[in-house]
Order: sequence, then C-alpha cells, then structure tokens
Amino acid sequence: MLLQSGDKKFWIGSGISLIFLLLLFRKIDFNQLTDAFRVMDIRYFLLAIVFVFISYYVRAIRWRYLLIPLKTCSMSNLFASTIVGYMVNGLLPARLGELARAYLLAKKENLEKGAVFASLVLDRLFDGFTVLLILLVTIFTLNLPSGSEIGQKALIIGGYVTLTLYLFVVIFIVFLRIRTEGALRVVSRIFTPFSHKVSAKLVRLLGSFIHGFHLSTKTSHLLALIVSSIVIWLLSIIPIYLILRAFGVFLPFTASMFILVLLVFAIMVPASPGYIGTYHYACFMALTAFNVADGKAMSIALIIHAINFIPVIFAGFFYLWKSKLSLSTLQAEPSGNL
Repeated sequence: MLLQSGDKKFWIGSGISLIFLLLLFRKIDFNQLTDAFRVMDIRYFLLAIVFVFISYYVRAIRWRYLLIPLKTCSMSNLFASTIVGYMVNGLLPARLGELARAYLLAKKENLEKGAVFASLVLDRLFDGFTVLLILLVTIFTLNLPSGSEIGQKALIIGGYVTLTLYLFVVIFIVFLRIRTEGALRVVSRIFTPFSHKVSAKLVRLLGSFIHGFHLSTKTSHLLALIVSSIVIWLLSIIPIYLILRAFGVFLPFTASMFILVLLVFAIMVPASPGYIGTYHYACFMALTAFNVADGKAMSIALIIHAINFIPVIFAGFFYLWKSKLSLSTLQAEPSGNL
C-alpha cells in the first residue's frame, strides 16, 4: 500500500510538523485566541468556502484544456477527480493525491493513466509560474511595515528557490522529450546505486509519462490555460482576504497575496498530511509581519487552513462514495497501475 511505502517520509514530515506546532503554540495566549474566534463574522467564512470550491471548479476547467489532445472529458468527472485528489493530498503523505487524481479520471474516462499523470505535471507547472507572477507583483507592490525585513527576504529567497526548481523541471522535460532514450539512461544510472527495482520502475514511469505528454498548440486553448491559471490563483487569494475581514483585519489585497505566496512555500516543506504546522506557521508569520496580534493571527491561520482542507475532505469522500471507491482502494491502486 502507498502509505506503507511512504512510512519513513510520513514520520519525518510528522516530526517537522510537530516542531512548527511547538514553535507556534509557545507564542500563543489562548485567551486571545478564543476572544478572536468570538468576534469572527461567519458570513465572510461561508463566502470564503464558496470561493474555495469555485477555484477547484476552474482547476477542473484548466485540466480539461490540458487533456484536449487526448479527449474532451466530462466536467463532472474532472471536478470529482480534482476534489478527490486534493482530499487525498490532505489525508495521506507524499502528495499521493496526484496519483489518485490521475487514476480516478483515467478510470472514469477510459484513458491511459500515464498520459493523465503527464497532464498533471503540466498542471503543476502552470501553477508554479503563476505563483511566480504573483510573487513578482507582490514584491513590487507590497510595503511591509518597518521591522519586517526578514519576511521580505524570505519572499525573495523563496522566489529564487521556486524559480530554480521550476526551470530545472522544464529543462528536464524538454530534454526528456527531445532525447528520451538518453534522458532515461541518465536517470537509470543515477538511481541504480540506490535500488535497481526503484530505478527500473522510475524509468518505466518516465517513459510512460513522456509518451503521454501532449499539449494543444491551438491559440485559443493556450489562452484558456493562461487565463484559467490566473483566475485559479485569484480565487485562491480571495478566501484569505475574506477571512481577514471576518476577523476585522483590514489589510490591502496585496497582503493576502503575500500570505498566499508564503503558504505556497510552506507546502513545499516536508510535513504531515494536510501540511499541519508548516502551513499554520507560515500564515502566522505573514500576519505578524503586519503587526496582527499573536492570538488573532493564530485564529486566522487555523481558519484559513480549515476552509482549504476540511470542506474538500468531506466533498472528496462524497465523490468517492458516488464512484463506489474507498480511500484504501486509492492507496492500493494508483502507484501500481500508473
């Protein structure tokens, strides 16, 4: 099962999450925390959840355009698979939701799993470059209060790290596409000292991935991909802005952009399922950079995390039930059949 194969990563991630939680809670006055929750405006909270689900629907629309060279997929299947994938990411370690998402849609639409997974790599690349665009806008438009130089530096360093990572991935994919056999030989040589079995499986997976790698070159489709990527991340910023309003925190929209970028960096750090600890710590630090009181900052961090994970987990289980599948089935099936 997938969880068993990722036990080591699970425990390392859980340890990192625990460290960040300890760093957080030693700063918190729990009286301030409960006082902050008492004044929360529930209307903004509910509206924020609506925007979270709209963002997932737009993600399904973008995925549809990524898959057009293979098949025009049903929006209901795309949305259900997207929700289930993010639910699995919130409950299981090692970002297994991407495998579950590819497996479920391939099963529903009778597509090759490797080709569907390849579309999700493109999906993540569009996400990455959109976040870098948001980061660039944030750096040039946001004025952090004095004394927040560390936050500004973290933003810039995180941007450089993210840009380097995504450029490396793009270069590798281009090399894999142009010189497939040579690239697979290099990967095999790199991983053979660790495990021949793992090396062979990775080479097979990359071969399946690159043969299923397709992207429509039609101008309208490319434009739809770019526009939908911007809309997805705009819709991801709005819930943060609404939760700030729910707690009576009135900051410029660029502050919500700043918080989002730090949250994106936080989920890159190995952590327990649901990014517990790292997610909250990043949100807390972003808010205190704007002189938001510790108790209120922690309350906001808890709610932003909750609206992005809990409703999606419930919706994911609903779609699993509709598909006559279980979480254990998704654990057992995807990695062996991709």
